[in-house]
Amino acid sequence: MTKNVVALCALVFCSCACVPSPGAAPSPTERTVAPATALPVAPSATAVTPTVVAAIATVPHVEPTETLPSATPVAMPEYTPVPSPAARIYVYPVRSDDCTVSSSHHDYPAADIFCPIGVAFVAVTDGVVDFVSYEDRWSPSTDDPALRGGIAVAIIGDDGVRYYGSHLSGIARGIEPGMRVTAGQVLGFTGASGNARGTPPHLHFGISRPTTPDDWKVRRGEVWPQPYLSAWQRGEYVTPQLRIAATPSSAVSSCSLVNSQSRFKFRVFPS
Repeated sequence: MTKNVVALCALVFCSCACVPSPGAAPSPTERTVAPATALPVAPSATAVTPTVVAAIATVPHVEPTETLPSATPVAMPEYTPVPSPAARIYVYPVRSDDCTVSSSHHDYPAADIFCPIGVAFVAVTDGVVDFVSYEDRWSPSTDDPALRGGIAVAIIGDDGVRYYGSHLSGIARGIEPGMRVTAGQVLGFTGASGNARGTPPHLHFGISRPTTPDDWKVRRGEVWPQPYLSAWQRGEYVTPQLRIAATPSSAVSSCSLVNSQSRFKFRVFPS
């Protein structure tokens, strides 16, 4: 019995001596063993690589009740720019720097532009000739109000406003009712016809709504022109507003020579 125990212990001691320590270098006499072939991995046990982990991290969390958005790109709606209407051009009605504008008028809205005889009276904007009086038929004995303007021209601008100039000395060649004119085109020449006889030569300038060519009472003026004359003289393209009437801050005779920079008070009339 004792011998058997001793033999068993010796066998165990030899076995432990043959196992190398984890950090021990292999013995020169040890034979090189070929690496073992990796066992096949079952399809259900797919290895998780760093690439797969990164892909999983980028998938957004979606609640079970939500529907994933379509991957089809949505085209941006087509947009066609609409060009803005071309700005209307306005010019001062007389071609002269030697002119003075009345700050008021006697009994209705208008302006008297005092300047030498023969100065060109031009269309203030594009439009169509509405009325022409080629001769001075006014007589002081009858004083027909329809003839007080003497030689005169009126146009209806493309802005829907009528512009009237009277007391002219003559009409420009070719000007007749129905013809188109452009801003700055000569319509006639300043003078002292009609009931302006015996007064300093000037252009009576009126702004009104279009009516009929023979409607002298409206044609002579409904809107105070002075603010618009000042704007056009500064090169500003301002369209007259027919619903706005202006009352001069002081009453001045139409024959008074005053500064064109006079101030005006405006009042808007309800429609």
